[in-house]
Amino acid sequence: MKEHLERLWWKEGIVYQIYPRSFQDTTGNGIGDLQGIIKRLDYIKSLGVTIIWLNPVYTSPNDDNGYDISDYRGIMSEFGTMEDFDQLLEEMKQRGLKLVMDLVVNHSSDEHQWFVESRKSRDNPFRDYYHWWPAEKGIPPKRWSYFDVEGNAWKYDETTNAYYLHYFSEKQPDLKWENPKLREEVYNAMRFWFEKGVDGFRMDVISFISKDTNYPELPQEYEGNFVPFYANGPNLHEYLNEMNNEVLSKYDVMTVGEAPGVTLKNALDFVDEDRKELNMFFHFDLMSLDRDGDEVFMMRKDKWKLTEFKKIHTDWDAVFSEKGWGSMYLNNHDFPRSVSRWGDDSKTHWYNSATMLQTFLLTMRGTPYFYYGEEIGMTNIRFQNITDYKDINTLNRYASVKNVGGDVSAFIENEKDASRDNARTPMQWDTSKNAGFSDEKPWIKVNDNYAEGINVASQENDRGSVLNYFRKMVQIRKDHLALIYGSYELLAPDNERVYAYTRTLEEDKYLILLSFSREREILTLEQFKGQNAKLLLANDDAVVHVKDGVFKVRPYHAMLYTID
Repeated sequence: MKEHLERLWWKEGIVYQIYPRSFQDTTGNGIGDLQGIIKRLDYIKSLGVTIIWLNPVYTSPNDDNGYDISDYRGIMSEFGTMEDFDQLLEEMKQRGLKLVMDLVVNHSSDEHQWFVESRKSRDNPFRDYYHWWPAEKGIPPKRWSYFDVEGNAWKYDETTNAYYLHYFSEKQPDLKWENPKLREEVYNAMRFWFEKGVDGFRMDVISFISKDTNYPELPQEYEGNFVPFYANGPNLHEYLNEMNNEVLSKYDVMTVGEAPGVTLKNALDFVDEDRKELNMFFHFDLMSLDRDGDEVFMMRKDKWKLTEFKKIHTDWDAVFSEKGWGSMYLNNHDFPRSVSRWGDDSKTHWYNSATMLQTFLLTMRGTPYFYYGEEIGMTNIRFQNITDYKDINTLNRYASVKNVGGDVSAFIENEKDASRDNARTPMQWDTSKNAGFSDEKPWIKVNDNYAEGINVASQENDRGSVLNYFRKMVQIRKDHLALIYGSYELLAPDNERVYAYTRTLEEDKYLILLSFSREREILTLEQFKGQNAKLLLANDDAVVHVKDGVFKVRPYHAMLYTID
């Protein structure tokens, strides 16, 4: 035991993210629900994970699948009732599982009572809860919207002859954090959930909450690159510090911010413990690696390189080597399935790819986040037709392309790899109808490969399955503090096939070798000649060690060694 370590539960935790709409339906309406999660808690516990991150279950008209909230203290009827939520929380506590919820407070739904009132008149008490631009001042300065067909973040509202700001859908007006009354409303909502026993929040696009209310023209340096501008609001850190002082510091909870636009240079402004803001955040450097730099949702034409992948993780590890703490993730509800994106989901390489990526997340420094189905190697569905898509992002961008006479076929080809719906197909439980997710037609199609072994039931009793490899690897992380708190050193940085690194904590040292290639590789690591490398776990039964310092690496191979 390393007594000097500042051991914290959220650093040692392993997070399992649930998209409730797609996890388990118990009512027969084709939509997952809270009782479905309760039904599967024993399974979740068996994975060895310790924290559940639950995507929004609040009252919402569902313009953006729950990220448009109309009541911050209500439960969406499709998912169940507050009694169901209370039962879920209680049953999680009985199993030693912690619950992190989504906090979506950059924007609300336009059906939230605050906005309903805000748009009634210019002198309404709730007017200043949102960002308004009076039409008599002319067209407001350009702001870009993620989900608007025209890409315009200002929406004209004729009731008061004014425009309101929406960085996302026009049904998601941005909240005005510059108003202290609004901030207190948010803090009260947070207290409500913490008093219930919730263990933390994942904070949706929290880096966007501060705006310059003079709404200046977009500075030239940000032209075509709006995200860093949105993440550089003048009062952002003042608000996060206030949130911590007023709410977070009063409870033993974890916070993780979704932080588009945050860079290596300003990372510690958010998570340096002395600043008292957040515990950790999600950066987007990896999520941008295979995308066109100018087009957030377009895949780049050339293939990403492993050296680029290594540099991202090595640079970010260095930022948090002395202060702060990082988060590790490869996919979530907004990004395609990890095995299809960072590995190879062909039948030949699917198993090794899925388990290699699990090994990666569980041997790096930073809290690991796994998305439901990642433990069984779920893959992208790659819809062929626009009629199969449900995501507002894909549908509105399709409409934009169509409106300007663009190439809709090329757009669909891009979405097969890029669409958020790839990550939102129903959890694959067994080989029964709809993969055991629902007795009725699911809200979104099930991936047909559930019948080919990519389901829980088929993998449960197979000792060599992706699922059971995940369980073994989770236990190894828990049993070896060096894999959590140890220092990280990159080896063979220029190798484009193998990612090699060590984790070291005092006398405990581990070597990790991960293949990101279909090709075999003979890797020579001079520093391990004469040292005893003992294999702790591998995802391939083939011979893995040739001689001192020389390692035979098979396609998508993962090997974890202890070094004496």
